[in-house]
Amino acid sequence: MQTLPAGPESIARAVRLLRDGGVVAFPTETVYGLGALAFDRAAVARIFEIKRRPSFDPLIVHVLDHRMLARVALELSALSQTLADSFWPGPLTLVLRKRAAVPDLVTAGLPTVAVRIPSHPVVRAILRGLGDPIAAPSANAFGALSATRAEHVAKGLGASVDLILDGGPSEHGLESTIVAVEPEPALLRPGAIPAEAIEALAGPLARLSGGPVIAPGLLAHHYAPRTPLRLIDPSAVPAAERARAALLALREEFAGYAATRVLARSGDLREAASGFFEALHALDALGLDRIDAQPLPRSGLGLAMMDRLERAASGG
Repeated sequence: MQTLPAGPESIARAVRLLRDGGVVAFPTETVYGLGALAFDRAAVARIFEIKRRPSFDPLIVHVLDHRMLARVALELSALSQTLADSFWPGPLTLVLRKRAAVPDLVTAGLPTVAVRIPSHPVVRAILRGLGDPIAAPSANAFGALSATRAEHVAKGLGASVDLILDGGPSEHGLESTIVAVEPEPALLRPGAIPAEAIEALAGPLARLSGGPVIAPGLLAHHYAPRTPLRLIDPSAVPAAERARAALLALREEFAGYAATRVLARSGDLREAASGFFEALHALDALGLDRIDAQPLPRSGLGLAMMDRLERAASGG
């Protein structure tokens, strides 16, 4: 495994590795991705091996443009086209009817494929050089914290990755928002685009629960640090319980905690989201007994962060 700054030469090297069946980690505007050629079954299988990811959890396919999209998905509905026109390139993933050429391993055997057009210049340069779509989940061990820096990828996945491209910290710091349009518009995973922005175009979005896993990040326990995490109002935590615990807070510090990371003293949820996973990585590295996470507003990007915190806390 080698980590290189994301420049023209290293991007060209990433393209060569991917063409040869390699697996490469790269920055996107959401979090770092772990990619392989979407049509290369053996390479996609390596993603599952590296992440220790169950095969029933589908991957997101990244494409450069609508021409490449047409190779993996059937014709877009009117609403899908409206959402694509509004949010692509960018952190929106649409669940669409797939073409037969997409390997079942990518889609967990489902008739649909999760797909997006990213905006980050590095992954777009890779897609342009390849001329083929890339299957790419987040570049972390399955169920663990998502990586928002190259060093997170190196620490979490190590030598199993053929190349890591370092493009600096992720812009949004949260995974893409995942939406299904058929049979009804539904929010499958809150993410970097607030649900309210999508509902302004699509109308109210259903919230699906139960049934098969049709998009990434939907398992009950996910996005978790190694340190046990609980969601709790810090003001209700007795002083005796704070000494060996860390705190993830939105705006203010609470006395007595061994360490605290404040996401945004202004309360701005966009600022909070951009450093969300980085703060959790930092607190997790301290080796304390517990992380207490202050509940966040369930609106805008707060909905996505609360989704991650609730899944991380479910195993504690």
